[in-house]
Order: sequence, then C-alpha cells, then structure tokens
Amino acid sequence: MPSNSIAHRIPTSFDTTFQRYYAVEAPDLRRLYENAKRDQWNASTDVDWTSNVDLERGIFADELVDGHGTPTLDRLEPREFQRLNVEFSCWRLSQLLHGEEGAMLACSQLVDMVPGNDAKFFQATQVVDEARHAEVLSRYLLEKCDGKIYPMTGNIKKLFDYILGNGKWFIKTVGLQLLAETFAVSLFRMLVETAKDPLLRGICKRILADESRHMGFSILSLPDEIRGLNAGDLHELEDFTREALVLVMTGQFPREAYEAMGMSAADIEAIRQARKEIALGSEYALFRKLFRREMHQTVVSNMQKVGLLNDRTSAFMREMGINTTLAAAA
Repeated sequence: MPSNSIAHRIPTSFDTTFQRYYAVEAPDLRRLYENAKRDQWNASTDVDWTSNVDLERGIFADELVDGHGTPTLDRLEPREFQRLNVEFSCWRLSQLLHGEEGAMLACSQLVDMVPGNDAKFFQATQVVDEARHAEVLSRYLLEKCDGKIYPMTGNIKKLFDYILGNGKWFIKTVGLQLLAETFAVSLFRMLVETAKDPLLRGICKRILADESRHMGFSILSLPDEIRGLNAGDLHELEDFTREALVLVMTGQFPREAYEAMGMSAADIEAIRQARKEIALGSEYALFRKLFRREMHQTVVSNMQKVGLLNDRTSAFMREMGINTTLAAAA
C-alpha cells in the first residue's frame, strides 16, 4: 500500500443490483447515455500536446490567485508573482484532478448500485469520462507544469471518503453529480473564459461539456427517489447535503502554494485574513462575484428540481449565505 500522501483505503459496503430487464424504462436517461456516446473524446489525440505552455506568463488569470490585491502580494516583483500564479494554478488543478479521480471511483460504484439499466449504462460512460478527465489533468500537470501535483485538501478528502464509504446510491449522487459537479461546472466555465494558457482553456472546454451532462444525471434520476424516501433516509440526506455544501462551497486556502514560494507563516496568515475582507468588499473581482452567484443559483435551482429544497435545507443554506430565492431566476 502506498503512503497516505498518495493513496488511502476507504472501507465501504453496498448492495449490487444485477438488472436483467433490458427494455428502455427511462427515455431521458437513455437519451443522456446516447449523448455521452456521441460526445466521447480522446485525451491522447484530441488535445494538442505539442503546444508550449509559457509558465513565465502564468496559467490562471491573475485575479484568480487567492490573495491577489493584498498588500503582501502587491509587494512581490512581477516575476515572483508569476511564479506564484503557476504554483497556485497547479494547486487548484491538483484539487480538480483529485476530484476527478474520486468521481471515477464513485461512478464505478454507482454502476453497481443504481436501479435500472438506463442509469447503469449512463454511469458506465461517466466512469470513462472521469478517467479521461483525470488523465488529461494529470498529463497537463506532469508534462507542462514540471510535475507539480499538490496533495489533496482535507475538504476534498472528507467529502469523497463519505461519498465512497456510503452504501446508498442517492446520497452518492447528491454528493457527486448534484453538488460537486455544480462547483466543477462553474469553475471550468470560469477557466474557459479567463485562463491565460490556450491549451488549458481548450482542455477545460472539453471537460465542461462532460460535466454538464453529469450534472444532468442527478436532475433526471433523483426526483422520484427523493419523493419516495422515508423520514429517516430523507433526514440523513438533508444532513449530508448540509455537510457537503460546507465542504464544497466554503473555499479552500492554498497554503502549500505560498509555502512553495518561501513565504513566512505571518505573511500567509495576513493573506488569509485580507482574502476574507476582499471577498466582502466592493473591489472583489467581478467575474469571481459572478462565479459565486452562478454557483449558488445553480445549486438552489438543481436542489429545487430534484425535490431537495425544503424548509430545513433552505434554512441551513441561508445560514451559509446562499439566497434560496435564486431558483426563480435560474
């Protein structure tokens, strides 16, 4: 077994449904499966890996670097800031990479667990999609960014430990396709619009098309299941949704990227505090405000569509600063 820094075991137990009814039962899911087959792409041949990445220019838009505009980062020389841009970009891409790996494992479980072959067929395509995403992101980091792959954050580990360890398919689907994919869709869309590196923009555009389809699986598969839950299962799902929202949406601080730059603990803490203040102020970058609003609106709308937006979930979402009236505008 490799060290815990690169691998860990997650105890799990779930029932496998061996479905032997093969006629189409869920036409919408079967259509999603057909779309998935139609839209497959090959990370080895459909991405131009001969493209050079100019690391001296940076990878992400400068405004996406946590702490951009703080006094501590403003003191950096332009060349130092571009080095930080690369470190931060690699840190963020590493977290997306770990999420894609976790999604691949979760979807492989869902192939066993979901009831009905229309859902199973689609989940089989999502396993392939998530493997391709992990392949393309890891290749970008290994070949274009000098192999800078950062460890998984505690938030991501905790979320996927729960998703992978839970024995109920609807909880896995809410955690992965409804919530985590919502964040991924918003982030990949922002990277398509703002990334400095053309190769990364093209990769993110391809991933985004897949992620939107994955999010659609939850919208199609969950409503009937959630309507039929008993009080205990619904309460468990609501509790998990609250925890998952906190893990996905409260943000993660790229301490390791600053440490790689040789910054002191005092400077890193100053950036952390200033980052919170900037996020509350009017000078907060417009496209990050739009990202946050889009993500909140999509989460609220999707929870409403699947029947998970109720008095209890709305209350704790409002406590997190999420406007639960956004669904009407979606």
